[in-house]
Amino acid sequence: MSQPSDSVPVFTPDDDGFHAHMRGDDWWFTETAWFSFHQRERALGGWLYTLARHNIGTISGGAWVWDATAHLPWEVPYSSNLTALRLPPELDLRDATLPNGVSVRVETPTMAYRLGYDDPGRFTADLRYEAVLPPRPLTAGGSTFGHSAHFDQIGRVTGTIDLHGEAIEIDCWSMRDRTWGRRPEDRPRQAAYVTGAGDDGSGFLAVTNTRDGTDRVAYGFVQHGDSQVSLVDGERTVVRDPDGWVTELHINAVDASGAQFVASGRSVSRIVINRHSFIDINSLIRWEVDGIGTWWGEDQDMWPVHRFAAAKRSSDWSLLGSRR
Repeated sequence: MSQPSDSVPVFTPDDDGFHAHMRGDDWWFTETAWFSFHQRERALGGWLYTLARHNIGTISGGAWVWDATAHLPWEVPYSSNLTALRLPPELDLRDATLPNGVSVRVETPTMAYRLGYDDPGRFTADLRYEAVLPPRPLTAGGSTFGHSAHFDQIGRVTGTIDLHGEAIEIDCWSMRDRTWGRRPEDRPRQAAYVTGAGDDGSGFLAVTNTRDGTDRVAYGFVQHGDSQVSLVDGERTVVRDPDGWVTELHINAVDASGAQFVASGRSVSRIVINRHSFIDINSLIRWEVDGIGTWWGEDQDMWPVHRFAAAKRSSDWSLLGSRR
């Protein structure tokens, strides 16, 4: 990642590789690579996810595939969340088959990738991701990602997955992200990571922080063609069923040009992923975007475990944002 004269970071082809040279002596220096995909006719969502801790010497993550038949990770069609595999020091993320089953090969630096996953008889993937626009850095230090190097990128995912012997074609517009920096396990925030994209490559991202009973937009953008405009304010509101799962949600935001962005979504399927001291309730969302039409994406409803448990016991979801 280079630093031009205007002090806005620019991601370079070197950023497709690991950043072990930046780890210093921080135990919690962490690097992630995430690709999402979906097949909307089947309400099927999926992730390929890798988390490396260079100083600890471990790699974790794997793959998840879910649909409307189940939401618990041991009941969904596929779930492999490995935690402490050895990170071979010679691995190059630009062309790697990782110990967690994920493979990544750069085709066009920062823009296009061949992706794979290999668990024969259960789940395999042969996918290609191609971005619309070059990655743009996170510049909002107040977001849930803090001051880590981070970018989010909309792209088209095509190819085939094989799920328990059934070949399923994938052709969708979805999100990926990359991040490297300090990420401790013992201080989770309540937050949400919300995405949507249309069949022309337009889309949005809204990352929210939960404070004082509201989900304020801390970072995000709206993308149309070659234009990507930052979100500068807004709110995520949700409707939950008695178990706490998000059934409907609304994004009402404003971008840096002063334009309003309004979208309403419904959850069509979900998976609950337990990620150390917080849970990620990840839903596949069908969006209706004001003035545009239907987009598809995800809502990652992230809770510290203790806070979700307290809300569940009391059936009082107004605990949202409390310090309890």
